[in-house]
Amino acid sequence: MLDKNGIAKRIAKEIKDGYYVNLGIGIPTLVANYIPTHINIVLQSENGLLGMGPFPFEGEEDADLINAGKQTITTLPGSSIFDSAMSFGMIRSQKIDLTILGAMEVSEFGDIANWKIPGKMVKGMGGAMDLVASAKNIIVAMQHVNKAGESKLLPECTLPLTGVRCIKKVVTELAVLDILPEGGFQLLERAPGVSVDYIRNATSGRLIADDDTPEMQID
Repeated sequence: MLDKNGIAKRIAKEIKDGYYVNLGIGIPTLVANYIPTHINIVLQSENGLLGMGPFPFEGEEDADLINAGKQTITTLPGSSIFDSAMSFGMIRSQKIDLTILGAMEVSEFGDIANWKIPGKMVKGMGGAMDLVASAKNIIVAMQHVNKAGESKLLPECTLPLTGVRCIKKVVTELAVLDILPEGGFQLLERAPGVSVDYIRNATSGRLIADDDTPEMQID
Protein backbone atom coordinates (compact mmCIF):
# COMPACT_ATOMS: atom_id res chain seq x y z
CA MET A 1 0.00 0.00 0.00
CA LEU A 2 1.02 3.61 -0.50
CA ASP A 3 2.31 6.14 2.00
CA LYS A 4 1.13 9.77 1.93
CA ASN A 5 3.73 10.72 -0.67
CA GLY A 6 2.62 7.83 -2.85
CA ILE A 7 -0.98 9.05 -2.71
CA ALA A 8 0.17 12.56 -3.70
CA LYS A 9 2.32 11.19 -6.51
CA ARG A 10 -0.62 9.22 -7.96
CA ILE A 11 -2.96 12.22 -7.77
CA ALA A 12 -0.41 14.38 -9.58
CA LYS A 13 -1.04 12.18 -12.64
CA GLU A 14 -4.61 13.52 -12.76
CA ILE A 15 -3.46 17.10 -13.37
CA LYS A 16 -3.61 18.26 -16.98
CA ASP A 17 -1.65 20.96 -18.80
CA GLY A 18 -3.13 24.43 -18.30
CA TYR A 19 -5.07 23.58 -15.13
CA TYR A 20 -5.62 25.98 -12.25
CA VAL A 21 -5.47 23.74 -9.17
CA ASN A 22 -6.34 24.29 -5.50
CA LEU A 23 -4.59 22.06 -2.95
CA GLY A 24 -6.29 21.46 0.39
CA ILE A 25 -4.64 20.93 3.76
CA GLY A 26 -2.84 17.64 4.58
CA ILE A 27 -1.94 15.08 1.91
CA PRO A 28 -3.04 17.40 -0.96
CA THR A 29 -0.26 19.89 -0.19
CA LEU A 30 2.29 17.17 -1.06
CA VAL A 31 1.01 17.06 -4.65
CA ALA A 32 2.98 20.25 -5.39
CA ASN A 33 6.20 18.23 -5.15
CA TYR A 34 5.16 15.77 -7.89
CA ILE A 35 3.80 17.91 -10.72
CA PRO A 36 5.13 16.43 -14.00
CA THR A 37 7.81 18.65 -15.51
CA HIS A 38 6.27 18.52 -18.99
CA ILE A 39 3.02 20.29 -18.01
CA ASN A 40 2.37 23.91 -17.12
CA ILE A 41 -0.17 24.52 -14.35
CA VAL A 42 -0.94 27.18 -11.74
CA LEU A 43 -1.46 26.25 -8.07
CA GLN A 44 -3.89 28.44 -6.13
CA SER A 45 -4.11 28.84 -2.35
CA GLU A 46 -7.31 30.32 -0.90
CA ASN A 47 -5.38 32.59 1.45
CA GLY A 48 -4.45 34.62 -1.63
CA LEU A 49 -1.78 33.21 -3.92
CA LEU A 50 -1.46 32.09 -7.52
CA GLY A 51 1.75 30.37 -8.56
CA MET A 52 2.81 28.14 -5.65
CA GLY A 53 5.91 26.05 -6.11
CA PRO A 54 7.14 23.00 -4.15
CA PHE A 55 7.93 23.13 -0.45
CA PRO A 56 11.17 24.95 0.39
CA PHE A 57 14.30 23.10 1.47
CA GLU A 58 15.26 23.35 5.13
CA GLY A 59 16.94 26.69 5.78
CA GLU A 60 15.35 28.34 2.74
CA GLU A 61 11.92 29.00 4.26
CA ASP A 62 10.34 32.47 4.10
CA ALA A 63 7.91 32.90 7.02
CA ASP A 64 5.91 35.45 5.01
CA LEU A 65 5.07 32.88 2.32
CA ILE A 66 2.52 30.35 3.57
CA ASN A 67 -0.33 28.29 2.15
CA ALA A 68 -3.84 27.93 3.61
CA GLY A 69 -2.51 25.31 6.03
CA LYS A 70 0.10 27.78 7.35
CA GLN A 71 2.97 25.79 5.87
CA THR A 72 5.88 27.68 4.34
CA ILE A 73 5.93 27.46 0.56
CA THR A 74 7.81 28.76 -2.47
CA THR A 75 6.57 30.91 -5.33
CA LEU A 76 7.30 30.55 -9.02
CA PRO A 77 8.19 33.29 -11.53
CA GLY A 78 5.00 35.16 -12.43
CA SER A 79 3.21 34.33 -9.18
CA SER A 80 0.84 36.86 -7.63
CA ILE A 81 -0.34 37.58 -4.08
CA PHE A 82 -3.71 39.17 -3.26
CA ASP A 83 -6.39 39.32 -0.57
CA SER A 84 -8.70 36.45 0.36
CA ALA A 85 -11.73 38.26 -1.09
CA MET A 86 -10.23 38.04 -4.58
CA SER A 87 -9.13 34.47 -3.92
CA PHE A 88 -12.65 33.36 -3.01
CA GLY A 89 -14.00 35.29 -5.96
CA MET A 90 -11.88 33.05 -8.17
CA ILE A 91 -13.21 29.96 -6.40
CA ARG A 92 -16.88 30.99 -6.40
CA SER A 93 -16.79 32.01 -10.05
CA GLN A 94 -15.47 28.51 -10.93
CA LYS A 95 -12.09 29.60 -12.25
CA ILE A 96 -10.43 26.61 -10.56
CA ASP A 97 -10.26 23.52 -12.79
CA LEU A 98 -9.39 20.97 -10.11
CA THR A 99 -9.59 20.93 -6.32
CA ILE A 100 -7.74 18.28 -4.28
CA LEU A 101 -9.01 17.89 -0.72
CA GLY A 102 -8.42 15.70 2.29
CA ALA A 103 -11.38 14.05 4.01
CA MET A 104 -12.38 12.23 7.16
CA GLU A 105 -15.26 10.45 5.39
CA VAL A 106 -16.65 10.11 1.86
CA SER A 107 -19.97 8.47 1.03
CA GLU A 108 -20.74 6.25 -1.95
CA PHE A 109 -22.81 9.14 -3.36
CA GLY A 110 -19.92 11.62 -3.30
CA ASP A 111 -20.78 13.38 -0.03
CA ILE A 112 -17.74 14.60 1.93
CA ALA A 113 -17.12 15.28 5.62
CA ASN A 114 -13.78 16.99 6.19
CA TRP A 115 -14.10 19.87 8.63
CA LYS A 116 -15.49 18.84 12.03
CA ILE A 117 -15.58 16.00 14.54
CA PRO A 118 -18.31 16.71 17.13
CA GLY A 119 -16.84 17.45 20.55
CA LYS A 120 -13.44 18.47 19.20
CA MET A 121 -12.27 22.07 18.95
CA VAL A 122 -12.04 23.45 15.41
CA LYS A 123 -11.33 26.98 14.21
CA GLY A 124 -13.87 26.69 11.40
CA MET A 125 -14.36 25.06 8.04
CA GLY A 126 -11.86 27.32 6.28
CA GLY A 127 -12.35 27.40 2.52
CA ALA A 128 -13.75 23.87 2.27
CA MET A 129 -17.42 24.89 1.99
CA ASP A 130 -16.72 27.25 -0.90
CA LEU A 131 -14.43 24.80 -2.66
CA VAL A 132 -16.87 21.87 -2.65
CA ALA A 133 -19.76 24.13 -3.72
CA SER A 134 -17.88 25.75 -6.60
CA ALA A 135 -15.18 23.43 -7.95
CA LYS A 136 -15.62 21.86 -11.39
CA ASN A 137 -13.81 18.69 -10.36
CA ILE A 138 -12.84 17.44 -6.89
CA ILE A 139 -10.47 14.59 -6.04
CA VAL A 140 -10.12 13.44 -2.44
CA ALA A 141 -6.77 12.31 -1.03
CA MET A 142 -7.35 10.30 2.14
CA GLN A 143 -6.60 7.20 4.18
CA HIS A 144 -8.92 4.30 3.33
CA VAL A 145 -9.42 3.36 6.99
CA ASN A 146 -9.09 5.20 10.29
CA LYS A 147 -6.68 4.40 13.12
CA ALA A 148 -9.10 1.78 14.45
CA GLY A 149 -9.13 0.01 11.08
CA GLU A 150 -12.67 1.17 10.26
CA SER A 151 -13.57 2.18 6.72
CA LYS A 152 -13.77 5.87 5.85
CA LEU A 153 -15.54 5.09 2.54
CA LEU A 154 -19.12 4.67 3.69
CA PRO A 155 -22.72 4.19 2.55
CA GLU A 156 -23.46 7.51 4.29
CA CYS A 157 -21.20 9.95 6.14
CA THR A 158 -21.62 9.98 9.92
CA LEU A 159 -19.77 13.27 10.54
CA PRO A 160 -21.12 16.76 9.72
CA LEU A 161 -21.14 17.22 5.95
CA THR A 162 -19.00 19.70 4.06
CA GLY A 163 -20.67 19.03 0.70
CA VAL A 164 -23.25 16.78 -0.93
CA ARG A 165 -22.73 14.73 -4.14
CA CYS A 166 -19.67 16.74 -5.09
CA ILE A 167 -16.75 14.27 -5.07
CA LYS A 168 -15.76 12.64 -8.37
CA LYS A 169 -12.73 10.53 -7.45
CA VAL A 170 -10.93 9.22 -4.35
CA VAL A 171 -7.29 8.16 -4.06
CA THR A 172 -6.24 6.27 -0.93
CA GLU A 173 -3.27 4.19 0.18
CA LEU A 174 -5.14 1.18 -1.25
CA ALA A 175 -6.92 2.29 -4.39
CA VAL A 176 -8.11 4.78 -7.00
CA LEU A 177 -11.91 4.91 -7.11
CA ASP A 178 -14.50 6.78 -9.16
CA ILE A 179 -17.82 7.67 -7.57
CA LEU A 180 -20.66 6.72 -9.89
CA PRO A 181 -23.58 9.11 -10.52
CA GLU A 182 -26.03 6.46 -9.27
CA GLY A 183 -23.88 5.78 -6.21
CA GLY A 184 -21.07 3.37 -5.46
CA PHE A 185 -17.27 3.30 -5.51
CA GLN A 186 -15.92 1.94 -8.79
CA LEU A 187 -12.45 0.48 -8.35
CA LEU A 188 -10.15 1.73 -11.12
CA GLU A 189 -6.70 0.83 -9.78
CA ARG A 190 -5.27 -0.93 -6.75
CA ALA A 191 -2.05 -0.14 -4.92
CA PRO A 192 0.91 -2.41 -5.76
CA GLY A 193 0.59 -5.70 -3.93
CA VAL A 194 -2.92 -5.00 -2.61
CA SER A 195 -5.63 -7.48 -3.61
CA VAL A 196 -9.16 -6.62 -4.70
CA ASP A 197 -10.53 -8.66 -1.78
CA TYR A 198 -8.46 -6.60 0.68
CA ILE A 199 -9.97 -3.40 -0.75
CA ARG A 200 -13.48 -4.91 -0.57
CA ASN A 201 -12.99 -5.69 3.12
CA ALA A 202 -11.74 -2.14 3.78
CA THR A 203 -14.68 -0.45 2.04
CA SER A 204 -18.02 -0.14 3.85
CA GLY A 205 -19.77 1.58 0.96
CA ARG A 206 -20.86 -0.27 -2.16
CA LEU A 207 -17.80 -1.29 -4.18
CA ILE A 208 -17.93 -2.18 -7.86
CA ALA A 209 -14.75 -4.06 -8.77
CA ASP A 210 -13.35 -6.55 -11.25
CA ASP A 211 -10.96 -9.23 -10.01
CA ASP A 212 -8.49 -8.21 -12.72
CA THR A 213 -8.33 -4.53 -11.69
CA PRO A 214 -4.86 -3.25 -12.66
CA GLU A 215 -2.22 -2.00 -10.24
CA MET A 216 -1.39 1.72 -10.05
CA GLN A 217 1.53 3.02 -12.09
CA ILE A 218 3.19 5.53 -9.79
CA ASP A 219 6.52 6.32 -11.47
